[in-house]
Amino acid sequence: MKTIEVEEERHSSVIFIRDRNTHGQEVSGYIDYAHRLKTEDFEVYFSGKKRLLPKLTDLSFYNWDSHVAVWNPSPNYQVITDNPEGLLFKYKRDRKILNVDPKAQPGDNSTRTSIQTDLYIQAVIFDHISRRKT
Repeated sequence: MKTIEVEEERHSSVIFIRDRNTHGQEVSGYIDYAHRLKTEDFEVYFSGKKRLLPKLTDLSFYNWDSHVAVWNPSPNYQVITDNPEGLLFKYKRDRKILNVDPKAQPGDNSTRTSIQTDLYIQAVIFDHISRRKT
């Protein structure tokens, strides 16, 4: 009997948002989209009742006024903060590195898309495709 290998793909997105919070402070951070979808109801964001902003529990959070900086791993990503070139995320499934530096390539099987919007100061979506033979 012959076994057939099938390549399974998984799509993962990290959202970078920079904007002002309800106190008028500039905040920015990286959000593991799949993790946030599992942990909270996104209907308020999709309907426009609430704006999506980074939280202290996301992959990263920085308050530009108070200089509070926080990093957290998620079920999908490990945060690498000791890199001389800046912040990196390692996708746990395939161990590929996502480089969020705008001057660098985002990494293998990853893309960076800047979003032109009036809703936020800055918004960028990083998409990663993980391929694994099953």
